[in-house]
Amino acid sequence: MGLKDGENLNITCPCCQAKLVVDPVIGAVLSHEAHVKPGPDVDLTQAQSILEQQKKNREDKFADSWFQETNKEDILAKKFEEAMKKAKDAPAGKPIRDFDLD
Repeated sequence: MGLKDGENLNITCPCCQAKLVVDPVIGAVLSHEAHVKPGPDVDLTQAQSILEQQKKNREDKFADSWFQETNKEDILAKKFEEAMKKAKDAPAGKPIRDFDLD
């Protein structure tokens, strides 16, 4: 079942389910039809609880960001101490020069 010369290929993208029409001779996409995603199936009676949950999530993210920012110096100091411990424990090796890579 071979294709005739000039017969276009109809392809469905396995990733995004878009429909493509491709010219096999040129190898170019002639047309593209994006897959229509259905809208969210949300009951409007639950809208208040959804909005409250989203508000709680925003507040939690803000509180976490605030904590990270206010304790930035302590966190960086601990990271530096940990890196210094690793550097002291690791053996000092011969440095690699650009010339050695060739």
